[in-house]
Amino acid sequence: MNEHVPVPTDGTATSTPTPTPTSTQATEDSQPLPHNVEAEQQLLGAILSSNDVLDRVDDLVKPDHFHDPVHREIFAMAQARIAKGLATDATTLKNFVADIPGLRDLGGAEYLLRLQLSAIATSAARDYAQLIHDLAVRRELIALGQRVSDRARAMRDDVSPDDQIVEAESELFNLASSGTTNRGFVSFLSALYDAVNTANAAYNRGGKLAGVSTGLDDMDRMLGGLHKSDLLILAGRPSMGKTSLATNIAFNVAKAWKRGQKEDGSEGTIDGGVVGFFSLEMSAAQLAQRILSEAAEIPSELIRKGDLTEAEFERYLHAARDLERCPLFIDDTPALPIGQVAARARRLKRAPHGLDLLIVDYLQLLRGSGKSENRVNEISEITQGLKAIAKELNIPVIALSQLSRQVESREDKRPQLSDLRESGSIEQDADVVMFVYRGEYYKEREKPGEENLEAMTKWQQDMEQLHGKAEVIIGKQRHGPVGTVELAFEGRFTRFGNLVKPWQQGADQGY
Repeated sequence: MNEHVPVPTDGTATSTPTPTPTSTQATEDSQPLPHNVEAEQQLLGAILSSNDVLDRVDDLVKPDHFHDPVHREIFAMAQARIAKGLATDATTLKNFVADIPGLRDLGGAEYLLRLQLSAIATSAARDYAQLIHDLAVRRELIALGQRVSDRARAMRDDVSPDDQIVEAESELFNLASSGTTNRGFVSFLSALYDAVNTANAAYNRGGKLAGVSTGLDDMDRMLGGLHKSDLLILAGRPSMGKTSLATNIAFNVAKAWKRGQKEDGSEGTIDGGVVGFFSLEMSAAQLAQRILSEAAEIPSELIRKGDLTEAEFERYLHAARDLERCPLFIDDTPALPIGQVAARARRLKRAPHGLDLLIVDYLQLLRGSGKSENRVNEISEITQGLKAIAKELNIPVIALSQLSRQVESREDKRPQLSDLRESGSIEQDADVVMFVYRGEYYKEREKPGEENLEAMTKWQQDMEQLHGKAEVIIGKQRHGPVGTVELAFEGRFTRFGNLVKPWQQGADQGY
């Protein structure tokens, strides 16, 4: 049963409990739920004595965190009045709390006065708030366990066990994050400190980046690396190489992964990153084959046919052994709902190695919750879910996207933001939108007849200029410039790389 410890006006505690009319809910084995009435009383007394205390604990304690219903109502009322700038103490509250159930049995307005007069030193208020918060989390864990049990017992055709697991994992992750995400206002000095630390980290990195390096120098310079909590959309028409670029980035990040002591003294990733890759179109084996083709520098079609020399096969096996150490995790489950993507990403993040980058290939193959009325709303739900994953897990998320066919009807086939399918929500939710474009692909299909020598000569000159080159067009970047990044593309190995500039070629040749 719930017990109120009377708070005497001289500040000393009494051992004679007074029953409250609102009894404590207990577990099935009659054990009382975790709570501490005295801590709630002391914190309320501190707030009534000095309203500034609320500012110091507001990020930790909410009305629902108070176990006792009377204390819950007192805190909520005090919080509302202080938010309006009104003086709040036992005197100003007594007329407003008279109707709170149970307060009259505790002494009514006199109970408020006893709380205020027995208040602890305000410097200890944060400690009491933390205790109240932690006990509330424990009670919610117990309640969550009971809900999971009740759902599992309920036999419903419309809810599968997998859905129940996703729901339970989501609730558990949200509970684990409570009390840590609501920063509220910070001083400009604190913001400056964070900004300087970010710049310092960028300066100390080999590539002078604040984010995770893609392994592609020109792209890194334009993006500043892949930044935490960002949603990056990588779009392109079929055969442009968007999956190849995504796998190249995944391989580069995983290959560079190093774990050690970070600047704050904690253990974690200090270079590269652990990569999670949702491959909804290709199987894990096909994706691994692409990465192996790049690493071993063997054309993928030769690998598929098994047409390899002994030396090539040895190189292939050597590359496979090197890749065993890469922290790259692939999930090739088709048609995943966005809730499952979030749950599986959380699970990977909680693993000892963590998660530093998530890639989804591609977002149109994901499913929503099934509640959306049309495809546009479903895509909006998916992109909002991907952005929520990026913020919740504090990692960059790269999502591949298709482009509409209207690109093909234009003379200039370089994509633009309006070419995104269901573009409204994708463009709105993304921090960065990039397009992959290879002019060589389109020019190859414009080959004139052999009889037209002049046109053939011009076509050959154009093909020579475009051969082995690709563009990544940055159409939107919330925190940086837009523009075009030129990359090299080796179709045989499905590999993007840094493009050697003409002046660099001269330097390499010793000119």
